[in-house]
Amino acid sequence: MNEILNLNINEMAQTEFDCSCGRHHNFEIHDLAVGPGAIQKLPEFAAPFKDGQILMVYDNNTFKAAGKQARDLLTDAGFNIKELYFDRGSDILIPDESVVGRILQEIEADTKLIIAVGGGSLNDSCKYVTCRTKMPYMIVGTAPSMDGYVSDGAPLMSAGRKISYPAHLAYAVICDTDIMKLAPQELIQAGFGDVVGKITALTDWDLSVKVTGEYRCETTVELVRRALNKCFEKSDQLPQRDGDAINALIEALILTGVAMALVRVSRPASGAEHMLSHYWEMDYIARGLNPIHHGTQVGYRHTVIARFFEKLSDILPEGTGQLCPPHEEIEKLLRDAGAPVTPKDIGISKELFHASLMEGYKVRPRYSVLKFAMDNGRLEQIADEITTEIYG
Repeated sequence: MNEILNLNINEMAQTEFDCSCGRHHNFEIHDLAVGPGAIQKLPEFAAPFKDGQILMVYDNNTFKAAGKQARDLLTDAGFNIKELYFDRGSDILIPDESVVGRILQEIEADTKLIIAVGGGSLNDSCKYVTCRTKMPYMIVGTAPSMDGYVSDGAPLMSAGRKISYPAHLAYAVICDTDIMKLAPQELIQAGFGDVVGKITALTDWDLSVKVTGEYRCETTVELVRRALNKCFEKSDQLPQRDGDAINALIEALILTGVAMALVRVSRPASGAEHMLSHYWEMDYIARGLNPIHHGTQVGYRHTVIARFFEKLSDILPEGTGQLCPPHEEIEKLLRDAGAPVTPKDIGISKELFHASLMEGYKVRPRYSVLKFAMDNGRLEQIADEITTEIYG
């Protein structure tokens, strides 16, 4: 029971076990490789699909990071490769209708597998398309920027809104730490921010269990907490790209993804901090601006959500408030890792910030501390207080 807690990350593929939560969990990813030189596993993992065409998808940045190497590995091994190259220049690739539609257009009758080379946008787009077309996909990660490599959800932009669509797990996941540690520092900071956000996500989950009776698996909670502790022990070395610190960050992101895959919901990794992040992202895109990296937003929004828990401590269910550390401790974690600490650090306006606190709970139908504050008649008061504390 709970065997997954005793496995290293590369032993978790195809794991299934009876859990102490009363459910039978299975981690359906067929192959998982995390570590130095992991990209060399690509021909082996793709071997079952060698009799058909493989569509490889990358953008101008991820092609340089790992796409060319991945393509050459498969071409040299005799695979039939078709390439889809998104050239967005200096703009961020937005996973919207145009990207999803283009991937669909490039699928031919004999396509047996799609391989995404990149991070969140390409991973989520290919994940969504292959789920709808009943086709397997693999992801070759290029940056430790988010936790979605091994999750089964696909957050996409649709008609200007960020919607998390149900999808499926990758057939195989490759995260080569030699490649990912060379990612731009802002992507490393984004990944760390995404990891920090798990603290309030777990607290939100506990709140919902006690208020609404929602199911929670303590095995997945323990899996995430162990990963967070290991990452936080080395986080002050992230600005120097220390190998052990980068590896701990990647493992934390992957293991939170494993936790989501086991319970088939994003609860182990996503709470009110993600609602605020999606709110800001939609606002930026609506104004024709490049959105701030998701994890970067989540990181300092976590400090905001921590303030909510502090201000509601007098009415929270017993034990919930103690799960979330003071916002000052979280700010120190972010500061030591070189990540932004407040929304002012990246130019978020006071008006947008306040609006997100008031309306963020509407982004997705999930119980959180924001909804708890609203239900108890204190949302506006706390939103006003936090906005004044941060902006003056």
